[in-house]
Amino acid sequence: MAISREEQLKILGSIKESDIDYSDAPRTDEAFWEGAAFNVPVPKVPVNMRLDADVVAWFKSKQARGYQTLMNFVLREYMLKHQKEPLPRE
Repeated sequence: MAISREEQLKILGSIKESDIDYSDAPRTDEAFWEGAAFNVPVPKVPVNMRLDADVVAWFKSKQARGYQTLMNFVLREYMLKHQKEPLPRE
C-alpha cells in the first residue's frame, strides 16, 4: 500500500542529516557549475477582473489547482504572438 505525500514528508523530515547516504551522488566542482544561471521569477501583479463564468469553469476543469497560472500562460502566448517587439520584463 502506498503512503501519502504528507506521510512521506513526515518520514523524510525526521531523518537526521548524518543518516543520509550521499555515496551515489557525484561531487560537483567549479567546472560543473560553469555556465549555470540563476533565474529569478518575474513578480506577479495582482489583478481584479470580471470574467465570464464559463471561461473560468473551463480553465478550472483543465487544471483545478493552478488555473490562474494556466490563464497567465495562455495570455502570455497570445501576447508573444501578437507583439512586434518584446516588452522589457521588469
